[in-house]
Amino acid sequence: MVGVATLDLDGIAYAYVDEGSGPPVLMLHGNPSWSYMYRSLVARLRSSHRVIAPDHIGMGRSDAPPRSRYPYDLARRVADLDRLVEHLDLAEPLTLVVHDWGGMIGLAWAVEHPDRVARMVLLNTAAFPLPAGKRLPAALRLARAPVVGQLLVRGLNAFAVGATVLGVRRRRMPPAVRRGYLAPYRSWRRRVGIQAFLDDIPVRTSDRSHDLVAATGERLGRLAAVPTLICWGVRDPVFDLDYLTQWERRLPAAEVHRLDAGHYVLEDAPDVVVPLIEAFLARP
Repeated sequence: MVGVATLDLDGIAYAYVDEGSGPPVLMLHGNPSWSYMYRSLVARLRSSHRVIAPDHIGMGRSDAPPRSRYPYDLARRVADLDRLVEHLDLAEPLTLVVHDWGGMIGLAWAVEHPDRVARMVLLNTAAFPLPAGKRLPAALRLARAPVVGQLLVRGLNAFAVGATVLGVRRRRMPPAVRRGYLAPYRSWRRRVGIQAFLDDIPVRTSDRSHDLVAATGERLGRLAAVPTLICWGVRDPVFDLDYLTQWERRLPAAEVHRLDAGHYVLEDAPDVVVPLIEAFLARP
């Protein structure tokens, strides 16, 4: 058991949780969360697995350099993940658990290394372009607006605060948990990663991460034989059932559970999701 460690990425600290021993489970968060989101799953799995949960650069315990020092795009985030996996020197194929942007990062890496992926757990995420005819929700479009978006996201922390309210639907997020989600994002400087993730969502073919997103979606067939569990909060205002339909088409053998929960499905329904993941990992 290591606890929290860091990997030096050319002078930028990349923090990650590394606990337990056994088959490796790599958990990748999205935006505007951090590895804190996986705390209940880490606690349940660390007695039987080696559990690794990094904080993407600009998020959680990792450094938040200015954009002049770090590109904050999908390609670099996939490269960061590759360096972490190599640094950990994992001896056997791993289980990927992904949520939100974690799916895009993790599966962009996985389609390049399908032999290193033993299982996948998908939680309200995507690894392909916007479904046909779909637009970004109005809240995301506002958060990406050049001036207003900066004021809302980096000035008022409205995106992270809003996620703690709208990301759960079954029950209100307890104040202590809400403080945990918001703890890393207490200043304009520390919110650079949140804004950067929003800005990097590709909605046009000319957007810098579009080609990588499209290529990943086209190559998901490389992972079709990987045992996959999908736990989906059906009350997610962003990753709605249109995205789940895409997953069911692309990974037809996946085990799918539709849950009465919001975007933070692991937070909203831990009593259902954690046992499902435990049982999935316990199978031969």
